[in-house]
Amino acid sequence: MTDNQTPAPVTVELTSGPAGGSIDDFELFYARRALDRFRTRLGRQGLLDLLADDIEEGNAFLRECARTSDGSFKAGTTVLTTQGLTSGEFLAWMDKAFAGDENALLAAHPEHYVMGTDSIGARVVENIGPHVCSFYMGGWGTEALAWATDADELLPESGFPRKMSSNLFLTDGTVVGRALIQFGDTADGFTSNLTVYFPTTCPDEILEHHLRHYAVEFRNWIVAAAAAQA
Repeated sequence: MTDNQTPAPVTVELTSGPAGGSIDDFELFYARRALDRFRTRLGRQGLLDLLADDIEEGNAFLRECARTSDGSFKAGTTVLTTQGLTSGEFLAWMDKAFAGDENALLAAHPEHYVMGTDSIGARVVENIGPHVCSFYMGGWGTEALAWATDADELLPESGFPRKMSSNLFLTDGTVVGRALIQFGDTADGFTSNLTVYFPTTCPDEILEHHLRHYAVEFRNWIVAAAAAQA
């Protein structure tokens, strides 16, 4: 091999042996099982204690982005298409989960650590890009937040009648992001239009990673909601 040649990538394929999926499928199953074990053993407070320093650093990052952005935000959107379930069925499952099934909420993404409602609002501890952050979601409903009614990403009511909008804020009230979630039924399912907003001085990779985060968590929540219908 000459110096300017790139070595061919090594590939490994399962040609015989266990049934039930690919090697990636097996690894995902075991990774999820291990993660669930650690979450269960540590518990909510144990996770918060373990991540306390990470959360302090992550929230400081978001707070500084909000300060230097002076109230301006940039947006990105993930669109998912679902077949075999209506948006009403999915949102009914989500309402029930947020009312008291934290495990179902956490299971949707490896970087979900705490989810639930307390005296301040709906608390979320998860990764924002590489940063572990603890924030709240509040002000649901487009009527409650003027920014949502004027958002460029707002879709027509006729096609997307189910909408939720929220500020993402820290315990000191600093708004560090926004969310605009819109659902529209189709002939055989529904479309999810998932928009997140971060302060304009946040690196672009923060926004890109959260769009991926949306894809993973909502896909898994939708699959869980469908399984509950069976």
